[in-house]
Amino acid sequence: MQTQAADRLDQASIHATRLDHVIFITVTLLYWSTLYVYVPILSPFMKEGGYSDLLIGFVLGSYGFTQMFIRFPLGLLSDKLHKRKPFLMLGMLTGAVSCLLFIIPGSWLWPLAGRIMSGVCASAWVAFTVLYAAYFASRDATKAMSNISFMTVTGQLIGMTISGWLAGAYGWNAAFYAGIGIGLTGFVLTFAVKEPREGVTRAPISLKHLHEVVKTPSLIQVSTLSILAHCVLFITMFGFTPLKAVALGASTGQLTAIVIAFMVPHAITSLFSGRLLAPRYGNWNVIAVGFACSAIFTVAIAYSPTLGWLAVTQALNGLAQGLYFPLLLGLAIQPFEPSKRATAMGFYQAIYSVGMFAGPFLAGFINEGFGRDYGFWLGGVFAMMAFVLTQIWKRSNHSGIR
Repeated sequence: MQTQAADRLDQASIHATRLDHVIFITVTLLYWSTLYVYVPILSPFMKEGGYSDLLIGFVLGSYGFTQMFIRFPLGLLSDKLHKRKPFLMLGMLTGAVSCLLFIIPGSWLWPLAGRIMSGVCASAWVAFTVLYAAYFASRDATKAMSNISFMTVTGQLIGMTISGWLAGAYGWNAAFYAGIGIGLTGFVLTFAVKEPREGVTRAPISLKHLHEVVKTPSLIQVSTLSILAHCVLFITMFGFTPLKAVALGASTGQLTAIVIAFMVPHAITSLFSGRLLAPRYGNWNVIAVGFACSAIFTVAIAYSPTLGWLAVTQALNGLAQGLYFPLLLGLAIQPFEPSKRATAMGFYQAIYSVGMFAGPFLAGFINEGFGRDYGFWLGGVFAMMAFVLTQIWKRSNHSGIR
């Protein structure tokens, strides 16, 4: 009876039509596209502008630095106001403004401001996930998150795929102009997004629960691994791998091929790592294999003699990273009762932003002092550290995760 009553409450609060789903999906794809439409060309764009690897790493890292301080408070504010749609609008607008700032000439402060603004844009993501979950009954929450995860990868892939083509056909700034257009289009469409009256789909982020949540050993462990995972990701494909490709003679069109070589295996592996591999081999074992392989393939980037070999390293690294990212996301909330899961996820997302900042910043520092290939060695060290920690925590009696 209680289940039936909850289902009726869910259905009463949803009333989301197929058109509502289509509009939301379109806005979400535009959101991730405006965020990632310039990512493959950002480091080559700045290098051509005469900036050092250290400064490039600092600008790249500011994206994560911003999220460290904004993600969690933004989630709290959204829950306090019981509103998600204004934050979708904020995300689309800041995405467009981010792209606008990059095309202002004259100072390195403009790219820095643009990347900081993109961090604000990315911090609005929590509102997207919560609003979309409200389109589904509670029992379908997993389906909702699976759908929106696929939208994320698809939107990123669309943006990153057209990036190189635009830059090659019309110049570096074309990708930024496209991002402005995409962001403004998404902003206009957000007015048509339906925000249902929330039912029982999600408990709010809570400061009251925060103290209890952060003391949970498994969350600390998984968050630490995710910091290292994001260090590797933002050193490689979302950082300095495009510069390596340019050094090997890549055209802007070939940059697109390098992106696809990474993103497609990454997306495919993400789909079955939790559904097929983890149930059979165990979460920790799959995560460990992913980090070990990522360490090898990240270091291999430094020794790629041709674009073909670089593409191979990207395909294998995308596959390896796809093994652990979805599992870490799921394990972050696994030990918690439903009323604390939103708080745990908010903490987890804020913490892994440290890796988005630290990875490219430290790699830029290493690159400037010793050469760019040593930055990939640093990424390999981070991945190997995660592998070692995974082995230790797998044997830990207090871990509570299998």
